[in-house]
Amino acid sequence: MSKKKINIFSNKNPTPRQLGIYMAVMLAITMLLMLSILRIIFGGQLMWWHIGLLTVLSFGIAYAINIAALERFIYRRVKLIYKTIHNIKTPKGDKSKTMNMDRHLIDQVEEEVTNWAKERDTEIENLKKMEVYRRDFLGNVSHELKTPIFNVQGYIDTLLESRLQDESINIPFLERAAKNVERLSTIAQDLDMIAQLESEGLYLDIDSFDVHGLAEEVFDEMEIIAFEKNIKFSFKQGCDRPFIVKGDRERIRQVFVNLITNSVKYGKKNGNTKIGFYNMDDKHLLIEISDDGYGIEEKHLARLFERFYRVDKSRSREQGGSGLGLAIVKHIIEAHKQTVTVRSTPNVGSTFGFTLAKP
Repeated sequence: MSKKKINIFSNKNPTPRQLGIYMAVMLAITMLLMLSILRIIFGGQLMWWHIGLLTVLSFGIAYAINIAALERFIYRRVKLIYKTIHNIKTPKGDKSKTMNMDRHLIDQVEEEVTNWAKERDTEIENLKKMEVYRRDFLGNVSHELKTPIFNVQGYIDTLLESRLQDESINIPFLERAAKNVERLSTIAQDLDMIAQLESEGLYLDIDSFDVHGLAEEVFDEMEIIAFEKNIKFSFKQGCDRPFIVKGDRERIRQVFVNLITNSVKYGKKNGNTKIGFYNMDDKHLLIEISDDGYGIEEKHLARLFERFYRVDKSRSREQGGSGLGLAIVKHIIEAHKQTVTVRSTPNVGSTFGFTLAKP
């Protein structure tokens, strides 16, 4: 075990107190030499104890003056630096100028300035990333809205051009226009949902419930959309029983709806969608929704939960939807302070997993 150095003369960066002692010692030594010279000049009229007493007094006075000066001037400059870095305002009426004179203040300030510079660099990088993200988001929103708006405009213009009386044209075009309006409405609702989640303005009604029973309800509701592709819903072996979790039941229902809808949209005909429940520990339950569909290439997985991100843009838009489903899933799960993950293999299938707390 190494001994801590206490020699102030070997300390390259002394504390204010050490510096005050050092300066006082130097002044006392100077005073001792001067008094010794005066004693010789005046033929020994000054006694040695007089010299010693004056030296001690000079040391004490010098130490007090040095400490007061250092505390006054160093404190003012250090305080100014801290205000500049942290924008700290001294409370009104606070005249205190006390400081810890036994700390290496310069080292501390240097460390604070270094950390501040690193934080500012990180903040600037994040702001640059957010600016790129904002531009991409605005471009995606514009693109997503433009298609249905142009479609609706085209159908209406066609009907207005004396095609209203032609039943072979008016009904199909009105149906297509209504479908595009429905898509616009879905995008608006999903954007509003994300805005609420991101602003932390969404209230979560946390309660205990059976997540297996909830998944079973969603399966029953979505059998119609799975019928066209003959996709079968089921639970994995050993998972067809109650599992109690804690969360907002309606929001978790939305998570199930979005994930199961995706498994049907991008699943193969005569395929399967299965749900599994796994006890991770005493506090968390893992829920996994798996399909045997087309799968997703690894390069897309990192961005899969971004708003409007589509793996296959042309095929995804043909399937409908707002392009915000997975982003909403991520926000809802994170609002529960839980995690959501995905793993996928092309032509094998995908598995989306998320955790929920146990009561």
